Amino acid sequence: MAADGDVTDGDLTAIPGARADPGVVVGADGLARCWWCDGDATYRDYHDREWGVEVHDDVRLFEKLCLEGFQAGLSWLTILRKRPRFREVFAGFDPAAVAALGADDVDRLLTDPGIVRNRAKVEATVANARAYHDLVAREGSLDAYVWRFAPVAPPVPRTRQDVRASSPESAAMSRDLKQRGWRFVGPTTVYAFQQAMGLVDDHLVGCWRRGATKL
Repeated sequence: MAADGDVTDGDLTAIPGARADPGVVVGADGLARCWWCDGDATYRDYHDREWGVEVHDDVRLFEKLCLEGFQAGLSWLTILRKRPRFREVFAGFDPAAVAALGADDVDRLLTDPGIVRNRAKVEATVANARAYHDLVAREGSLDAYVWRFAPVAPPVPRTRQDVRASSPESAAMSRDLKQRGWRFVGPTTVYAFQQAMGLVDDHLVGCWRRGATKL
């Protein structure tokens, strides 16, 4: 504790359940986390193990971008809970396998309650898998392409109000992907993808995962 009774950065793990600031919450385990994962074990596990960790594998990057597209208009928790089934029906999000899906496959997927049954999103996933191969042929890999959009000045969010919904880099990547034929890749979706796969570290200052997400 600071002399005036305020919780300092060094005291963030001191008071279970205390809010160290408007965006950081200290859990019963004594760890300070970003506000959005508070109260749900699935969210906490995702926050602690995945969110913001650098990803360089093309298949995992493709999966994350597709799932962010499916999330549009829904909660991310819904997608996390359905992710195992998504992986099953989309062959682990292998781009070649997804690109080979036809109209009958799309119709079949739309009857599966284990995924988000939205025709536009399912068809976009197939279209994006086909666009992926052209992108890789031109850029070498999805990994090389994505990391071209790393921010010059990384964000340093201290409260939830500091966390942006999009950025100049996500807008630029969104425009470029759309020109290449990708769908459901608006600036907000792309920024969520960039947060998830570690291009930006949007863990709040004071969160125990801030700065600890690089492989």
